[in-house]
Amino acid sequence: MTDRVTLEVLESNLGVFHKMYDMVRLVDPIDKKVVEFHGLERNEINEICYNYWKDKKICDNCISVRAYLEEKCYFKLEETSDTIMMVTAIMIENSKKPTVIELFKNASDSMMIGSGDYSDGRMLSSVLSELRDMVIRDKLSGLYNRRYVEERLPADIVKAALEKLPLSIIFIDIDNFKDINDTYGHAYGDKALIEFATSISQCIRPDSDWAARYGGDEFLICLTNTTEIEAYQIADEIRCKIPDLSISENEKVKISASLGVYTMEDSTLTAGELISFADKKMYKEKQQRKNCNIEKENT
Repeated sequence: MTDRVTLEVLESNLGVFHKMYDMVRLVDPIDKKVVEFHGLERNEINEICYNYWKDKKICDNCISVRAYLEEKCYFKLEETSDTIMMVTAIMIENSKKPTVIELFKNASDSMMIGSGDYSDGRMLSSVLSELRDMVIRDKLSGLYNRRYVEERLPADIVKAALEKLPLSIIFIDIDNFKDINDTYGHAYGDKALIEFATSISQCIRPDSDWAARYGGDEFLICLTNTTEIEAYQIADEIRCKIPDLSISENEKVKISASLGVYTMEDSTLTAGELISFADKKMYKEKQQRKNCNIEKENT
């Protein structure tokens, strides 16, 4: 009960709360109704809580319900597109209906994490950014990983369709990568992947395009607002930038790759379809190059 406050205390201190917090709201944890304050007057919104916040679903970790059921104060971090909010939920006593006050504070640039050493503290936003990268980044290449592809590509497809802009995909497979691992060892195979990833990063626009290691020696590049002709130009640029793999001062191995380009324009495809079409084009190019090599050997 010590974590609860009365409605009278809330109303008398509302001005102070607004100075300390970025947002103050009331929630009915039973009916999921939102109650707002206009001055000192309470105004109940005729929408359920999750419609009010446009989520269309009840939060999986709703701390207002927990604060009400367990009659104690609860805290949580809630991430939006550009901020991390510290939310405090406190039960209110003596109100006509079950009511929880939620206090929102932007913690992105005000909360620090440290060990007690004044010089070692780091902003919460920086720590969470590192954790996020651990989830969506490929540790070896530094590019995004397959999980990121599965989350980001569908969103880019929808955006391109709504804005009626072309979206191009380049699917890449390093040629004879297994031979590098078998002949020189996995350390040199890893080195080839890292250098190849660097070449890709140098050829795309960091503010609008992105690249991912799709798996093994396969890479995927997403080019926003990019026509088929422009995508092929970028693919050729990547080919030209692929460096030879240095084994020693006197030995270098030529690295090549097969690239499949597919552009979505005037139609909407699923992420799986888009990747599949680019993959088929990559495989077709790989087969053509193999056939060319066989013909050269036979001449």
